[in-house]
Amino acid sequence: MTISLDWLPNTAFLYLLLFSRIGAILMLMPALGEDMIPARMRLSFVLAFTLVVFPLLSPSLPSMPEDVMSIIGLIFHEIAIGLILGAIARITVMATQVAGAIIAFQTGLSSAMAADPTQTGVQGAIFGSFLSFLGMVLIFATDLHHMALAATYDSYMVFPINAPLMFDDAAQLAIRTVAGAFTVGVQMAAPFIVFGLVFNLGAGILARLMPAMQVFFVLMPANIMIGLSLFALLLMMMMGWYLSAFENHLAMWRG
Repeated sequence: MTISLDWLPNTAFLYLLLFSRIGAILMLMPALGEDMIPARMRLSFVLAFTLVVFPLLSPSLPSMPEDVMSIIGLIFHEIAIGLILGAIARITVMATQVAGAIIAFQTGLSSAMAADPTQTGVQGAIFGSFLSFLGMVLIFATDLHHMALAATYDSYMVFPINAPLMFDDAAQLAIRTVAGAFTVGVQMAAPFIVFGLVFNLGAGILARLMPAMQVFFVLMPANIMIGLSLFALLLMMMMGWYLSAFENHLAMWRG
């Protein structure tokens, strides 16, 4: 009895094709692709997830081409799609940085910098670093990472392998995502913008009434205390807004 292994090259090719897109997406996906997660752990997870979806997606994938250049072209096609989708998903977390920068400015703590735990070697406003880390934790706590994995699987229905790359549409989507992330960040920090306007207006009027007194210097502790109290009261609302925006963005992948 002879055992044929003709199926092995095609199976390896299909697995590599799936790994190219899934690996590129999960490398940039918020929460799942953070730098604080060891690279070996992320690679092992991508290999395991690719193995899980392989029986489901392999029937819809094309067979291995005869020439090497076609194989390389398909692999680069999948890597490009994965990088585009992962990078656009990563842009959505900019909302926490925008909100953190606005809150830090309005509360007088814009000079307080801290290392962002979600981005190795990057410093930002301490509020932005806290919101970024909290957003990553809440994605896991609310099981939104399951939706991210489902969106990665459904991306093969929305962006088939045999479809050409649409760089113009990707650029427009990236622009809309940046605008949406900025909008969400401003909406998260909207109460602090109002607070800053009212507080500075009152301080300015008080400075005109008492020109010999350093009003802004005297009121700085009150600005910080009121800002921190407002931050504690509104934190749940801000993160709920952020999670809703992240979920809506992932829903676009699922058609």
